[in-house]
Amino acid sequence: MSTMSRRDVVRSLPPYKQGAAEGPDAVKLSSNENPYPPLPSVVAEIADRMRDPRGSFNRYPSMGAMELRTAIGSRFGVTADQVAVGAGSVEVATQLVHATAGMGDEVIFAWRSFEAYPILTVVSGATPVKVPLTADLHHDLAAMLAAITDRTRLILLCTPNNPTGTTLSTDEVEHFLSQVPENIVVAIDEAYVHFNRDPQAVSGVEMVSRHPNVIALQTFSKAYGLAGLRVGFGIGSVEMCEDLRRVAVPFAVSDVAQCAALASLQHEDELTERVEKIVAERGRVTAALRDQGWTLGDSQANFVWLPTGDDTARIDEVLRGEHVFARCWQGEGIRLSIGSPSENDRCLAAFARAIAPAPVRA
Repeated sequence: MSTMSRRDVVRSLPPYKQGAAEGPDAVKLSSNENPYPPLPSVVAEIADRMRDPRGSFNRYPSMGAMELRTAIGSRFGVTADQVAVGAGSVEVATQLVHATAGMGDEVIFAWRSFEAYPILTVVSGATPVKVPLTADLHHDLAAMLAAITDRTRLILLCTPNNPTGTTLSTDEVEHFLSQVPENIVVAIDEAYVHFNRDPQAVSGVEMVSRHPNVIALQTFSKAYGLAGLRVGFGIGSVEMCEDLRRVAVPFAVSDVAQCAALASLQHEDELTERVEKIVAERGRVTAALRDQGWTLGDSQANFVWLPTGDDTARIDEVLRGEHVFARCWQGEGIRLSIGSPSENDRCLAAFARAIAPAPVRA
């Protein structure tokens, strides 16, 4: 039996690492942020709200966020009671872990995947079970099924996966769910769903309608450009979302965040144009990197993944020398967020300088 105290366990956790950027001319592609500010129509709605007495900072926001939950429900064809909100989808994931798993329980997820998963699991007192990705960087669903024990309470599926950008198909997830015991909750984290152009990709929301143990997580941080306001949501069964609201941090989603999310839902036609620009840039960046000689797969998110292995530290040093900041995992690879066209141009120029020269043959 472990003799580590609770404090020792917490201190053993690696702090969540925010994407870095240093200097006034830095190109920050180390966080999966939208390079564009919120839509002007959304900003106008926020400004109007701030002039309304309901938007005053001396008042608490609506804790139940009923207006926003109703709008999300209408958007996805579910009731407001099937929606839970939080300060970003990561806070909804936190609610989910606390609502399902505790001391002695296990939470299964692919690895590498979203780096908050093991932190959230350990903080809840549960044990993280990391299942390695396949050689082509996809979830190994067969291995995840094999990892299920009588202690498993939650399985997290990230699609498109952060940081590899790979997706899960409808057929493989249906097959997976048919073998998962119904008392185990399966979360489909689709924070990057708006950038996904894979026609075979699974829809978390559609899985919710067919499987009562499934919950889908989405966010307003990425496509909607509201990362700084912190608002995300989960869609699941009424009972599951009630449990999430029970463990949620009170008043976590500010009045301004709720207003901005509502406005974003009302102006999704404008949003689509921006998302398409990012998707087009993703294709351009991918093609240019391949032309330079880099190896990378097809990402369905707003970032690309380069499996640079032991060469990661050297490449990172070259990029930083050009004031370009990507998200680097030493010994593994580099996640490169898609920025504006000008930011991507500077990034591509830096990667061209970082490409290792071909060995000289005798």
